Amino acid sequence: MVFLPPPHLASASRPAYAEAYANILVAHRRSPLTSASSVIILVAPDVDALCAAKILAELLKQDDVMHRIIPVSGLADLERMKDELVTYAELHTLILLNMGAILDLSSENWFGEFSMKLTVHIIDSNRPQNLANMFSGGENGERFIVWDDGEAENMGEERKAWEALTYEPEPDSDEDSELDDQDEVRSNEDNDPDDDEEFSERGPSGKRRSLGDGDRSQEKRRKLDDQSTRLSREQRDTYHELIAKYYGSGSWYGQSASATMYILATVLERVDCDFLWLAILGLTFQYTTARISRDTYDKYHSIYYDEVFRLNPLPPDVAANTTDAITAMSPDDLSVRAAEELRFMLFRHWTLYDAMYHSSYVAGKLGIWKERGRKRLTGLLAKMGFSIPQTQQPYAHMDLDLKHQLRAKLDSIAPEYGLVELTYPSFARCFGYRASPLSAADAVEAVGALLDVAGGIRMEVEVEGARHGGEWFGGGRLWEGGRNGEEKREKRIEVGSRQKDGDDDADTDVNGEERKERTWWVKNFWAAYDALSDIVPLRDALSLAMSLHRAIIRQGTSIIDKQDIRTMRSHRVVVLSQGPDLALFAHPGVLARLGLWLVDALRDRLPGTKIGGLKGRGKKSLPFVVACLNERTQTYVVVGIMGALDFGDVRRNEFGLAFIEAKQRCNARSRHSTFDASVLEIEQEDLKLFLETLCEVGEGY
Repeated sequence: MVFLPPPHLASASRPAYAEAYANILVAHRRSPLTSASSVIILVAPDVDALCAAKILAELLKQDDVMHRIIPVSGLADLERMKDELVTYAELHTLILLNMGAILDLSSENWFGEFSMKLTVHIIDSNRPQNLANMFSGGENGERFIVWDDGEAENMGEERKAWEALTYEPEPDSDEDSELDDQDEVRSNEDNDPDDDEEFSERGPSGKRRSLGDGDRSQEKRRKLDDQSTRLSREQRDTYHELIAKYYGSGSWYGQSASATMYILATVLERVDCDFLWLAILGLTFQYTTARISRDTYDKYHSIYYDEVFRLNPLPPDVAANTTDAITAMSPDDLSVRAAEELRFMLFRHWTLYDAMYHSSYVAGKLGIWKERGRKRLTGLLAKMGFSIPQTQQPYAHMDLDLKHQLRAKLDSIAPEYGLVELTYPSFARCFGYRASPLSAADAVEAVGALLDVAGGIRMEVEVEGARHGGEWFGGGRLWEGGRNGEEKREKRIEVGSRQKDGDDDADTDVNGEERKERTWWVKNFWAAYDALSDIVPLRDALSLAMSLHRAIIRQGTSIIDKQDIRTMRSHRVVVLSQGPDLALFAHPGVLARLGLWLVDALRDRLPGTKIGGLKGRGKKSLPFVVACLNERTQTYVVVGIMGALDFGDVRRNEFGLAFIEAKQRCNARSRHSTFDASVLEIEQEDLKLFLETLCEVGEGY
């Protein structure tokens, strides 16, 4: 068995997370070639994987285990990394965070040909998982260990089907006819009066040997046993359908990788507020990006809620603060507190009006892309007793009385405007004298902005206090995070050398652009990774997150106003081919945010699509396909989003298989640049044909 159950399902015969981690330590200490390349952690580009990598790196550091963390952007990057890892003779442990679960890692295409001393640990929240990784046995299969969240316990039918199809021989009509011919020959020989009473045959030495009746009966019994264990064609077809249903039911998400690492730290008795905060960020990221439903979020929130009060006991004279006005109790207070989070975007660091205006939930209820919707928002604030000057200044500078009344005013007045789910339970953390407390949702937005757009994209951020400074002193500044003087000098040197060398070939330019893009992405990764443990860059990244959401609102409002949403038979399509923010939305992460905003904004305004097809579930959802032109590479980045009509609900994303089938039908030139199958990069000339073909296969998702 190569999947690890969580600790509460483990037993003496079934080891869990702690035993797997102990094996990593043993392998590292017994290895004669110990170096930083002995233990390698490959990390996917999302907030959850970053938090899991941070926890795991700290645990390994406490155990004096040298390791390397390598960011991997997608499947193509993973293939390049695989070719490089083959050359590492000292490598004995490879850990994959939020990647690899769907791949058959034990095959020759991936890590099957690696040294038998290599152990691969898969810690991935993406579902479905490859059944070969979870259930394959043998010396090679045992090297691949999946850290499961308990889901495998309920996959008995899938496991039985996979094992039967993998280990049982294929039915062969020629083989069956050959067995029948042998039976016929045997019966004829038994009835031949010229033969002896005992059937004899000549052996290799030329001597005759006889087979008695007992041997003959044993042979017949063995043949009957083989026929009884052989799968019938009906059973085989049933098992194939079961496996196809498992892989074809769409993609979804299980327990976050950071939660798995936090459970490991809990079993090792090493949890602290830092680990708890990282696990909370991973959970919040899954919820705010619609990867998990509200019910799943509440389940894990209740666990972290108990952990918060266990690790951060409040003084007896201080009651549990459930409002948003959390303050540090001392200059060194780094505690985590439970708090109710408003569905306003970065409202503690923005103006109240902007925070509500840029909220996808408020946008959907009020329709802020229209003048009437913006007037309704202003009317809501006025009815609450908040003047326009108060709502236009930073939240931190608002009157204290208004802050304390905000929650009560919203509870009494907001339902009149349809805003009935304005809050959800969350957490916030104090940072002592270094910064004001930061909520988990705000931290996730800041880290996500660093990961997506910190470098390589021209982003203008607003300077605090300069909004009303006029033409000369107002506006903002360019985001300079990740860009220093040395990088600028390298750019100037590169431009100078190009001028000297003249125009290069097109292939050379493309390769250079790809290397440049990878360089920026890696820098973004490490900037986000460092911000998880440093409040200064995390606080500075809040302005970048604000600029990102301004661009999303600007583009989303333009799409709805210009009626750029095309309604197809089974989904809706938005194609971005021009605009000032085209380079920004050419990044899959930002384009997915735009798609989620459209789903939230139009959830109550568009009729749902009934999903039948393969599964016949009959549920209605709001599927969107959003494509954006990348002018530099002349390709389109396509993202498929399966929204739910009920707020807080989540649908399985079935666009992954639909994309694969559509591109195979039309032979479109494309590639999957990320680990998400519902994200596709396709040539500009092939987009129209691809979208037409997607409509034809759309009945299946």
